[in-house]
Formats: sequence, structure tokens, C-alpha cells
Amino acid sequence: MNLIITCQRNLEDPTILEAQNMLERFGDVDAIIEKTVFSGIIQAQTSLDNIKVLEDFRELIDDEPWLIKYCSRIIPIQAECESKLDEITNKAIELSHVMKKDQTYRITIEKRHSSLHTKDIISNIADSISNKVSLEKSDWEIIVQVLRDKTGISVIPPDTILSVDRQKRVELD
Repeated sequence: MNLIITCQRNLEDPTILEAQNMLERFGDVDAIIEKTVFSGIIQAQTSLDNIKVLEDFRELIDDEPWLIKYCSRIIPIQAECESKLDEITNKAIELSHVMKKDQTYRITIEKRHSSLHTKDIISNIADSISNKVSLEKSDWEIIVQVLRDKTGISVIPPDTILSVDRQKRVELD
């Protein structure tokens, strides 16, 4: 999985079709998009660069906002691991090498059906990365998406995650 797409509950099927159409439009006719066990959450595997996919979605929303009806948020995933504290920490450390020494970061956790504690995940990652944490204005965001026994992780610039509604409002301003 290299994208997590959220939608309203019970609208997974039209969201899958919408995402499939968009990824085909962007150049990936073989993308694998499927429901997860969680209502309103879809996972996708695309051969395209997932950050570029988000840029393409933003451009499409700016030009033709009516085409995106079902996708709510699109979250890029750079690495996947089992939902174990040490594995999540190790993946986050691996991905954090994009940060320069003087850059700051924040950690954002979204957990679904997991006994892991958010505080434990945050403290393990923060204790392992020497950069400073900044909750207000960070240079990077470490995204941890825990989906029961599978976790997706990304280290991305802030505001990389695409909120479709927010993007549509930006276009109206």
C-alpha cells in the first residue's frame, strides 16, 4: 500500500471507482485499490510516485472540482510494517534520513483497532531521532497510520496530505 484514501462510511465502492479512474487518468491502469476492514478506509498500490499523485489530484480539483465526489483524504505511505512498536520506530528512523540536522518535525498518529498506545509510539520515535520537535511550525511531518496489524509510515513536508474539501475551499478563495 502506498496510498490510504478515506471516504464517508459505506461509500467505499464508489470511492474505489473514483480513485481507479483518477489513477488511470494519471497514468496507472494497473493500480490495486481495495477496501480495508475499516469502514471509510481504502488502500491503494500505485506504480506512480505517490507525492506526484497528490499533486495531480490537487491540480484536478483546482481545474475540475466536480470530478472528485467521494475521496475525502489521500495520505501517501512511504513504508509499511507490522504494527509493532520496534518495527514502527525502525521504519520512522529509516525514513527520517531526509531531514537535515537543523530541521524540525512533528509526529502525527492515527490508530485504528490497535492496542498500541499513541504516547508510546511518539516517545519511541522522538527518542530515536536527534532533530528537534516542533508542534507549531515543523519542517517535516512523520505520519504513522496504524491499521490493526499493519502500519503505514511517511516522512513528508507538512500539508502534504490531501484533504479534498480543504483543497476545494482553497480554490473558492
